[in-house]
Order: sequence, then C-alpha cells, then structure tokens
Amino acid sequence: MTLSRRAAALVTGCSLLGGCSLLRRPSPITMDLLQDDNACSAQAPVLLVLLPGANMQPAEMLQEGMVQAVRQRQLAVDVVVAGAGLEYVYDGSILDRLRQDVIAPYRARGYRRIWLAGISLGGFVALGYALRHPGQVEGIVALAPYLGRRALLQEVAAAGGPARWRESAVARGADDVDHALWMWLASKPQGPSAEAPAVHLGYGFEDRFAEGHRLLAQTLPANQVSVVPGGHDWPAWRPLWSQWLDRRLLPTACGA
Repeated sequence: MTLSRRAAALVTGCSLLGGCSLLRRPSPITMDLLQDDNACSAQAPVLLVLLPGANMQPAEMLQEGMVQAVRQRQLAVDVVVAGAGLEYVYDGSILDRLRQDVIAPYRARGYRRIWLAGISLGGFVALGYALRHPGQVEGIVALAPYLGRRALLQEVAAAGGPARWRESAVARGADDVDHALWMWLASKPQGPSAEAPAVHLGYGFEDRFAEGHRLLAQTLPANQVSVVPGGHDWPAWRPLWSQWLDRRLLPTACGA
C-alpha cells in the first residue's frame, strides 16, 4: 500500500528513466491490466489510467472504490488499472512498460485524451512518464505522490522553493530522476500546455511525504491542489479522489 524502504532505496539509487544499469534486466512480462470500458456504447472520449502505489495490487484500486466513484458520476471515460508493480521499479523498466503495455496500444486504438492518476509511487511514475514522454498525456492526478529523496527536498526548501532552487540548480544525468523531475516541475508553465500536462495534487495534512507535496504545490495553480485531514492511506485518498472527480474535468457526454 505504501512505499517500502526497499522501494525507496531503489528509487533513490536508480532511475525510473532507465538507470540501474547493473540491475537492469527489463521484465518481459507485460503489466496486468484491469479494464472498465462500460461508460459508452462505443469508445469513450477519454482514457483514465490508474497507477497503484507500491505494494498495492490493481484489485485494491477497485476494492477501495476508485472506479466505482467514476461510474457513480457517469463520466464518459474508459478506465484501465495498470499493474505497475515494484518488479518494474526494481529492473528500471516501469516507464517503458507503461508505454508499451498501456499508452501506445490505447493510442493505437484511437484514444487521444489520456489522463494518468497515481497514488504514492504511482503518482511519481505518472509525473516521470510526463517528463519522459511530453505531449502524450492530457493531465495527471497525483494523490500523495512520492517526490524523491529527502535530501533533495530539503535542498529545494532551503533555496526558498522550486522556482528559486531552479535558478541555481545544475542539470545532472538522466539517471538522477528525482533531480530531473524537480527541474521539470520548477520550470514548466502553470496550467496545461501541449508539452506539459495539467498536474492536480492531493494529499493529507499528516502525510509523511507532505514536505514534498507542499513544495510541489508552489508550482501549481491553487485550484489544482487539494488537502484533507489524514495521512498516507485510503482515509485521505478516497475523499481526495471524490473531490477531484466532482470538479468535472472529465467529460460526461460520450460524444464529447
């Protein structure tokens, strides 16, 4: 359900963008996918890809009502829950698998509007995907995302926030995914663009990653940030998800 110490160490020491050369043995196993495409009689105008957190199975996203919440609001979206498990983090292939197993096949089927919604490590993966593959997703919902190693977050905070940090930060190699992600977040324009999707952030006041969340919030319009009581678990994530869905940013008409 949450980011394990082992996963945190690997994410810190390796790169979701293709590092871990000594460990990297890209898994030939495709992601498990759970699909709900019952919104429209034909293909819905939007594909919503849900990315679980570390140690979280795709079925948990269904059990906790994330897909049901979408259907209760009669949104015209097809939903895919991707089994973006830790095995893909360990071998450094998670972003490639997300592209090969989900984004590319569904784009080939005609989906042009794609949203990624991730919890914890899933939020980090969603942001990393947008960084690595600009222009492929319309928006991101990051619920309590893991945002990198603590030392980097402290460095950003000590500089006076992401914008001030970006002024003096020096680009590093692609293997430093945390650093690359913050360089991107601090420099991208607020709001969506052709290359930079809209990012919507939600987190709990007591979340153990809240330090990073507050920094990320500085890069976003206020109406794209939601905070509720709670920590790094479903009692906070469920209401955050409901609040975001109630904003009706996804279409309700199948012909939209």
